Amino acid sequence: MKQFISNLFLLIIIFSFFISCQSSATKKKAQETVSSTDPLAKASRENKNGWIYVHLEGTPSEIGYQHGFLLANEIDTNIQCVSYYFEHETKHDWNFFRRAAQSFMWNKLDPEYKDEINGIVAGLHAKNKNYDSLDITALNAMEELGFYYIPSLMNAAKPGSGNNKAPGNCSAFIATGSYTSDGKIVMAHNNWTEYIIGQHWNVIADIVPQKGNHILMDCMPGFIHSGDDFFITNNGILITETTITGFNLFDSTGIPEFMRARKAAQYSNSIDDVIKIFTTGNNGGYANDWLIGDTKTNEVAKLELGLKDYRVWRSKDTAIIGSNFPSDPKLIKDETTFDVNDKTTSPNARKVRMQQLVCVNDKGKLNVETAKLIEADHYDAVHKTHANNKCVICGHIDEDPNGCKEWDEPAFYPMGAVQGKVTTADLAKSMELWAHMGHPCGEDFVGAPFYKLHPQYAWQSKYLTELKSYPWTLFKAKN
Repeated sequence: MKQFISNLFLLIIIFSFFISCQSSATKKKAQETVSSTDPLAKASRENKNGWIYVHLEGTPSEIGYQHGFLLANEIDTNIQCVSYYFEHETKHDWNFFRRAAQSFMWNKLDPEYKDEINGIVAGLHAKNKNYDSLDITALNAMEELGFYYIPSLMNAAKPGSGNNKAPGNCSAFIATGSYTSDGKIVMAHNNWTEYIIGQHWNVIADIVPQKGNHILMDCMPGFIHSGDDFFITNNGILITETTITGFNLFDSTGIPEFMRARKAAQYSNSIDDVIKIFTTGNNGGYANDWLIGDTKTNEVAKLELGLKDYRVWRSKDTAIIGSNFPSDPKLIKDETTFDVNDKTTSPNARKVRMQQLVCVNDKGKLNVETAKLIEADHYDAVHKTHANNKCVICGHIDEDPNGCKEWDEPAFYPMGAVQGKVTTADLAKSMELWAHMGHPCGEDFVGAPFYKLHPQYAWQSKYLTELKSYPWTLFKAKN
């Protein structure tokens, strides 16, 4: 009897241990299931030297949710700021932009980008931010709606009445062969825009989509594309651009530029792929000179893309500059109001200076460090002096008494170079780029004394108090 009780007790202990182990295993499996289905499991965020670095990975919906959740406060502020700015400058409220997004943009987006935008909305809702897909679509399309679609409406209603002085933003170059210190590609870009908008161009997005290329780019909170356009991809495709000043056409039946830009980065394996994606369904919105590189072939190219016209230049031994000037005579004549003979304009003045630096002074020496110096340059080639104005590569229209008439910016308008980026073939191979938030020259914009001197711009103080300049910072994508 004692032996029976002893054996029974032993069986109870063994059974209890087995149940306990099963319970622990089940609990662990459940935890793993929760973790594997957590849309934020592979995402991360880090604030660094004025930038917000975010790693986004997964399906389109997951990438969107991660984006919306991790940047919810910044997206909220960005939409408020953008809508406020555009209502003041275009006399159209945010509902106008939402209606445009609904009427001729949303249905032209590929399903995966609709899913990504809906994911951003879901992430925002999880953080109690009440926006929808039209808000995010309108935000992504702010350049093409604000500066191309609205003028086209005005011209349609009354020919000649539209402001067809499309803005000129950015100073950039891409070089290869005998122009660089190692014979490989170097690409650099600084973003010119209104400070009230540009202060929000402070995201470094590291995107690992379910399909297509791994992308590292700068962007604004809520953007599925770069917007000012600086992309590097894991298969060696590099893309940047500068805007064509005075471009005056738009086709609302075409595919939105912001989707074509994202798609070109995500799915291109060659320069030809980039050109094909950009030119297919082109709506003329945000017309640019696209600077493209392929580190696999060491070739670079310029795609000058209007609406009806486009032209491509390409070489394995060249330096291509961009400062918002068009080059193709037919495109200039048919699709712009650009004056190639006015040497005092910002695009033409910067063209001269960039040619001096990129193609002459620094030929054979272009690398990360020389590129940083070029994007911070303050020499006015028109007046042959160092200055803070519209004519220098690192622009400061807020300090220019002449303003910038070619973009309809009056004297001392708070606009200029708001940040910069540089990469090389070797850096891009490791998915790395250098980025500088604020004026690449290192100068801060401080609102209080500026508004005191220029009260006509005090309306911007609601959202623009300062634009600080931070150190150049190296960013590396996660593997």
